[in-house]
Amino acid sequence: MEIVTRFAPSPTGYIHIGNVRSAIYPYLLARQHRGKMILRIEDTDRARYVEGATELIEETLEWLGLNWDEGPIVGGPHAPYFQSERKEIYHNWARRLIESGRAYADPTPPEQIEKYRKQCNEAKVPFLYRNFRPENPPEWQPGIPLRFKSEPKKYSWHDEVMGDMCTGPEVLDDIILIKKDGYPTYNFAHIVDDSEMGVTHVMRGVEYLSSIPNYLALYEALGLPRPKLVSLPHILAPTGNKKLGKRDGAKSVTEYRNDGVLPEAMLNYLACLGWNDGTEQELYTKEELIERFSLERIQNSGARYDEAKLLWMNGQWIRRIFDEQGAEALYTRTTGFWPDSAADHDDDYKLKVLSIIYDRLKTLSDLRTMTGYFFADPAIDIDMLKGNKFLKKMSESELEELLKRSIAKLSGVPEWDEVHLQDALNKLLSETSRKPAELFSLIRLALSFAPFSPALNLTLDVLGRDISLARLNSVARAI
Repeated sequence: MEIVTRFAPSPTGYIHIGNVRSAIYPYLLARQHRGKMILRIEDTDRARYVEGATELIEETLEWLGLNWDEGPIVGGPHAPYFQSERKEIYHNWARRLIESGRAYADPTPPEQIEKYRKQCNEAKVPFLYRNFRPENPPEWQPGIPLRFKSEPKKYSWHDEVMGDMCTGPEVLDDIILIKKDGYPTYNFAHIVDDSEMGVTHVMRGVEYLSSIPNYLALYEALGLPRPKLVSLPHILAPTGNKKLGKRDGAKSVTEYRNDGVLPEAMLNYLACLGWNDGTEQELYTKEELIERFSLERIQNSGARYDEAKLLWMNGQWIRRIFDEQGAEALYTRTTGFWPDSAADHDDDYKLKVLSIIYDRLKTLSDLRTMTGYFFADPAIDIDMLKGNKFLKKMSESELEELLKRSIAKLSGVPEWDEVHLQDALNKLLSETSRKPAELFSLIRLALSFAPFSPALNLTLDVLGRDISLARLNSVARAI
């Protein structure tokens, strides 16, 4: 049996972290078994439709490397892949249910339905619409909601994550299949589409678990085989006590991308958020994830979202790309992340800066705040010098004298490179009898006035002789 999975988002806004994980697992399963993944856009809720959201979905999947085999852009034998373009297909399936006596037109106005609901609340009994079916429903036609005629009974099924499940007849109800506007509800459309498209594994959030008995009733009434059902536990807020939401600080995937998070890190983090292969490994390539993924290793409880862990992992991936693929490979990803002052400098110079700063980056956007002094002279801040924990016990005259001796020593470096510079710094330590933290902190701050910077000899090497000595002299005069 060919495994066919699908990712079926609604184009209602930005792409949430949880939405993306619901695309990663179907992708991994399909690729592992050399099957297919379908991208289907569930856009029948026209009131919530957001212009441009579909393109955002496509761009996000492409950025993560989650290519689909059927769907928008690539096409396929089951087109169209927008539910809004499949209305007649749903109507045809709906007519089958009408003909078999399992669906009926429901002209009951919303106000009356609300009265039924209030009546049940006052009686302290569950509201089930099946107890209020219209006695003589009219012939169905678009413009009138169409409801499923449930036949309550027990259902049991196996969920690939949650295990064996069962429910009683009390959860079955007459759900709406086709809305007044002629578009299908999710409850109906996804069952039709999954069947027509040959989907074998339906993966979605655990919030749909309570609706599965109604889905099973529909499969049965339509004479369709059940696919394998995979309920994915929630991604939890950092507090761990509720489902992650926008108010909990989690940004959209696009925002993380714009902040300089790499697709490798995002894919790696989200794949492992609720899944592991039983080892202590934390960094996985996409190929490793495909090889090791299994439904059995998806945890059946929620996974707590931890942005700090994502950023740590991103820093690890930045270093991994640099170390394994080279500086140029990482540099090609830094476009748009440099400070404005870097615009006047060529690629070779920026590549040198990247080569000595990359191992301090958590995101590529850190380049904006961590490299400014390589492209423009920093403002002299004598208070920063005096307030440094290694320098605050030194007087102004001592600071000035130490800077002048440093300038003299560095001026005599025969070749301005990291080896000769380190040799000069070592000799300066010996000659001044200062601690490394004192001497190097003074020179480093005079060059950058930044909270931290790369190794001093590397910073001097990249800045060059003229700029380095000019900055040191300016600070010495300002003390």
